[in-house]
Amino acid sequence: MLKVPDHQVAGHQAGDGKLGPLIDDSGHFYKPLQNDGRGSHELAFYTSFSADTRIPDHIRKFFPVFYGTRHLEASDGSGLYPHLALEDTVSSRINPSVLDAKIGSRTWYPQAAEDYIIKCLKKDRETTSLELGFRISGLQVYGNKETGFWKPDKKCVLNFSIEDTRLALRKFVSSNPSTGSDIKPDCSFASTVYGGPAGILAQLLELKSWFEEQTIFHFYSCSVLMVYEKESILQGRNSGAEIKLVDFAHVIEGKGVIDHNFLGGLCSLIKLISDIVTSSA
Repeated sequence: MLKVPDHQVAGHQAGDGKLGPLIDDSGHFYKPLQNDGRGSHELAFYTSFSADTRIPDHIRKFFPVFYGTRHLEASDGSGLYPHLALEDTVSSRINPSVLDAKIGSRTWYPQAAEDYIIKCLKKDRETTSLELGFRISGLQVYGNKETGFWKPDKKCVLNFSIEDTRLALRKFVSSNPSTGSDIKPDCSFASTVYGGPAGILAQLLELKSWFEEQTIFHFYSCSVLMVYEKESILQGRNSGAEIKLVDFAHVIEGKGVIDHNFLGGLCSLIKLISDIVTSSA
């Protein structure tokens, strides 16, 4: 049975007659192909990436598994529509904390139309993208059964300053994320989620090492999705901390050149998270 994702924090969302992603009970995430060539471009990327023998196996784990395309009933009621069939990163989690960080100080790609460049440049300047090298596009942090999720709305997130971004990254690993601005986030899960040999920081550093060398692709307007489950930590189990790269509608060929735009934003995100781990030690 197809349904609207409960834990989507950014991007186009289904509902109220709008076209958006759907999920099923078998761990699949179905993303409708976007118009204006973006959908076909993303499909071409997944097809190419899946077959590219130059991609190391240890890097493939940072990308959703691609299962091809499916024609499904669209969420907007318009009938059968082509969807990318992808791995649903949060399907095995009950109350996942999720953060979407769009990477790069520049989210427009070189071949884009002028009006699209102007639109992206405006958003890059109005958010932290230009200054910080990335921006948070959405997040939710699970508190407990009583408080549920802390999930700031889209407008609030888009207005995050650099200091707000630092604060959100701290709240993401705190037991008190929804408390007022006068109470400091406790970062009680920083060492477990961000730190350690299998934590988010270690995964980001592994990804960074690849981006310091890879010249196959340039990833414009791509996001790093960070996920973990707090209840697993409280029950003495692994946090399940994991990162995935998502959104590939604007990936272009690297043509032998390092992707400094993505690498710079990734380094900035790593620096902020590293500071949190260090200060929480």
